[in-house]
Amino acid sequence: MNIIDELEWRGAINQQTDAEGLRKLSEEKAISLYCGVDPTGDSMHIGHLIPFIILKRFQLAGHRPVILIGGATGTIGDPSGRTTERSLQTLEQIQANVEALTAQMKKLFITDGDNEVRLVNNYDWISQINMIEFLRDYGKNFSINTMLAKDVVASRLESGISFTEFSYQILQSIDFLHLFRHEDVQLQIGGSDQWGNITSGLDLIRKKEGTEAKVFGLTIPLMLKADGTKFGKTAGGSVWLDPNKTTPFEFYQFWANTDDRDVIKYLKYFTFLSKEQIDELEQKVATEPHKREPQKALAEEVTRFVHGEELLEQAKRITAALFSGDITSLTVDEIEQGFKEMPTFHATREEKNLVDWLVDLGIEPSKRQAREDVTNGAISMNGEKITDVNFVVTAEQAIGGKFIIIRKGKKNYSLVRIEQ
Repeated sequence: MNIIDELEWRGAINQQTDAEGLRKLSEEKAISLYCGVDPTGDSMHIGHLIPFIILKRFQLAGHRPVILIGGATGTIGDPSGRTTERSLQTLEQIQANVEALTAQMKKLFITDGDNEVRLVNNYDWISQINMIEFLRDYGKNFSINTMLAKDVVASRLESGISFTEFSYQILQSIDFLHLFRHEDVQLQIGGSDQWGNITSGLDLIRKKEGTEAKVFGLTIPLMLKADGTKFGKTAGGSVWLDPNKTTPFEFYQFWANTDDRDVIKYLKYFTFLSKEQIDELEQKVATEPHKREPQKALAEEVTRFVHGEELLEQAKRITAALFSGDITSLTVDEIEQGFKEMPTFHATREEKNLVDWLVDLGIEPSKRQAREDVTNGAISMNGEKITDVNFVVTAEQAIGGKFIIIRKGKKNYSLVRIEQ
């Protein structure tokens, strides 16, 4: 299947500047293409991942991807998708973010081979342009009328936009021109909000290099969930690729909890499973939705891609332990991941009767209720059911010397941290 055909089947194309021209070029030779990200933070979230997954698909099809980290554009701020001005970060913050994103990109996309991904930083060339060169060599090629008509600018005219953010599309156009000249890049891909910036780059290349220059732009659709809400957000905020911001277990659970109405779309967007495999999973949504096999496949594929096999297996162990109640099989680190969002209590190392201990911590509202729950077998500690109201809790019972897990009923877990 041609790479463009595959992207169309996956529903991953929103707009193209020249669909037939790009299809023909991609069949004739291995092309170089790029996608960029600005270092506005020290990690990407899953929303950022979408265009880079497409970049990976091009790589697997034999093409040559270039990833651009916006060390220069990140100091300016892309107005796309925003209603207000960004707060400018310090150069030190931006550099730290550049280093973090570079490491993240290397982990996800750098492989051996002839079509190895190239990583570039636009600070390397944009920082060399002085103001006179910027105005004469580049600014002269941009019409204010055309720039004002771009959606990203037009949407901000009422609330206001600074010259700094207004000039962003010129800087991104310079990137495309530079990569065309020095990396033979002929295609830029990005989110649907990047259409105006991408087409500005194409215009600049043709003005500087001639109208016959073969360059193309492609954007991906805006990702929304079936209920109309924004993709990639949870009650706790964004789902990050950095395991220190979103643990592998939380990451896995995000995908495992995907709505039936969204799961096939996500399998097409975020995994490298074949059409035949996804068609088979689509049948399971219709015939065996209760088994949630498509969601499990999605969670495994994306977690493996982002975090690797070892952390995927860890996330699955935590999931299985929470389902079965076999808490003692988990390490201290796995307990911290799995119970991160659950009610947490703090206890001393003092020995205490279980009923009194549960009430003192606030897990149970009263001694009467605590005795009743213990007697009825509703209380489990570290996966073991406790029915003796005279049971004594000691610090030695804590997993790894740090945690005691209380389960009340089938699903109500509490994490008790034992003070050291």
